[in-house]
Amino acid sequence: MFSKACEYALKIMIYLNSKREDTHLAGLKEITKAIDSPEAYTAKILQQLVRSKLLISLRGPSGGFKVADRPITLLEIVVAIDGEKIVSSCVLGLEQCSAKHPCPVHQRFVSVRDYLKGVLTTTKLSDIESGLDEGISFLKM
Repeated sequence: MFSKACEYALKIMIYLNSKREDTHLAGLKEITKAIDSPEAYTAKILQQLVRSKLLISLRGPSGGFKVADRPITLLEIVVAIDGEKIVSSCVLGLEQCSAKHPCPVHQRFVSVRDYLKGVLTTTKLSDIESGLDEGISFLKM
């Protein structure tokens, strides 16, 4: 459903949000180990998240990454990496798909797309952080 980069971005943000109370910032190696991701790829995703103002990055020996100090929705993360295409475009990729000019599957997928957008819009990182520390939910196998 989401690109691999977006999947990693969601994992990164969930992981870093779960460490929000820690005083140290998480470094690249810590993050890649926690979510089981390739280091170079993760570094690029982290840069995108910083540019989108979802993460704060500090350089230096005690530097690293932390989640911006504000409520962040899953939609913001998805849009930062994949753009709005997943919640706004035609499932077949047609540029002119709409209720007035629908593709063959428009009526079946428009409600799914709208539901997904609703879930992503209303779900904040803080809503899903519980479970990691307790071992109820996982970011890697």
